[in-house]
Amino acid sequence: MRQANDIVVEVLHRMRGWVVPGVTTAELDHRAEQVILSRGATPSFKGYPPGSARPFPATITTSVNEELVHGIPGPRVLKEGDIISIDVGAILDGYHGDGAVTLPVGEVDQESRDLIAVTEGALDAGIGAARADNRSGDISAAIQTYVEERGYEVVREYTGHGIGRKMHEEPQVPNHGRPGQGVALRPGMTIALEPMVLISSPRVRVLEDHWTVVSRNGKRTAHCERSIAVTEDEADILTRW
Repeated sequence: MRQANDIVVEVLHRMRGWVVPGVTTAELDHRAEQVILSRGATPSFKGYPPGSARPFPATITTSVNEELVHGIPGPRVLKEGDIISIDVGAILDGYHGDGAVTLPVGEVDQESRDLIAVTEGALDAGIGAARADNRSGDISAAIQTYVEERGYEVVREYTGHGIGRKMHEEPQVPNHGRPGQGVALRPGMTIALEPMVLISSPRVRVLEDHWTVVSRNGKRTAHCERSIAVTEDEADILTRW
């Protein structure tokens, strides 16, 4: 898993240079796929879930501004002041890596900078609670508390998840919850934590493409994700950048 996540990290690192005004989300997707394939891996998202009537058609998700998660790459041209969440998954030797980051496109306003900072802080708070003898609810509560204390909202419908030989495994790890509830955390468990943060309201809807999730109020959103391994002490961050 560590090697699969190393590939994810490489793509996310490169995105910091690739995300500029004038690039299309399809171009970002093509570049990400080239990196993943060149490392002997395959994209986790493309064709997911197998056998579905509407499998995801691309290598990465590109969710812009009010799009929270699962945005489909295409002809959209990024503009100065946009923000974009990029989620990357890779499979290597049967194991999945998964990570996401929200990036500014050129110079962005203070509201967007604050939103991204809170989302990243919530991820750090969740990772801090991910240790043996805690429960999944401790992670969820840490994320929710961090976000809501700063005046933002967390999504209710979408969650973090276990990860390993499958991209989505148990346990589900919501971004809201109560301490002491949920699944007991054990050393060696691998989990993808992914705070999804909204302004003013947690309500979302899915667009007609059956994938893209957007805020109902049209305000900007942010999303970040790291895969971690639970230990007796601090979590081992597999997607570290």
